[in-house]
Amino acid sequence: MQKITILIHCKDQKGIIAAVTDFIVRVEGNITYIDQHVDFEQNVFFMRLECELTNPNSNLTAIKHVFEQTIATDFQMAWEIHPKEKKLKMALFVSKYDHCLFDILGRYSAGEFNVEIPMIISNHWDLRSIANRFDIPFHCVPFTKDIKEEGEKQQMELLQKYEIDFIVLARYMQIITPKMIAAYENNIINIHHSFLPAFPGAKPYHSAFKRGVKIIGATSHYVTEQLDEGPIIEQDITRVSHINSIEDFIMKGRDLERIVLARAIKLHAERKTMVYDNKTVVFS
Repeated sequence: MQKITILIHCKDQKGIIAAVTDFIVRVEGNITYIDQHVDFEQNVFFMRLECELTNPNSNLTAIKHVFEQTIATDFQMAWEIHPKEKKLKMALFVSKYDHCLFDILGRYSAGEFNVEIPMIISNHWDLRSIANRFDIPFHCVPFTKDIKEEGEKQQMELLQKYEIDFIVLARYMQIITPKMIAAYENNIINIHHSFLPAFPGAKPYHSAFKRGVKIIGATSHYVTEQLDEGPIIEQDITRVSHINSIEDFIMKGRDLERIVLARAIKLHAERKTMVYDNKTVVFS
């Protein structure tokens, strides 16, 4: 039985839910999940719906065409329909930190993520052994400001070769180029500590320790050209106190980075995020 996921957003107006659910009935679908949200400030309606197509002869291409010509046109919707069983292809970008990479690959091996990981890209060779351990192709693409264009060219060629759907920056310590951001809009996920903008720079935990902060956090977001200001997908925090050392801060921070990034990947892979006006609507 074919399962599909429908994501829509449009101006809020009467009759949207009735029209969409009636359409599902007409194409012989059985709704298994439905959720909606209205942003009253922007007057925008969001919906996520999952259903099973009970007719074994259902043609998804035909269903998309009819939806576009009727419901989507009538309500001027932005919409997507995806087969639920299709696994997205995820590329990992890493540098030298290994904690997020180990966590992602461990969860992937355990079947926690409904994705494929065709390859890993790094600007260093340091983590190649980890990729080999999980039998995933590893590509080292040097990337500095002096050879940025060549590095970008190699990265884009690899992404196209492996037909990558989205990218995860698992502590990749280089700035993503505007060309790649445009090619993978709302499909590049980053993770970092939540001290920004108060404690920028190479040693934020040291700066936070000196200020005596009481909360440590991590943020996962989509990458935009505005550095670390993209739509937020997931966040979490943990408390610290005067008894904690800098090493404790770093350890707690890395634990949060693992957890928050894993949640963000899962939400994206299951198509539970919708981006609008530099914010996200995240469905349960």
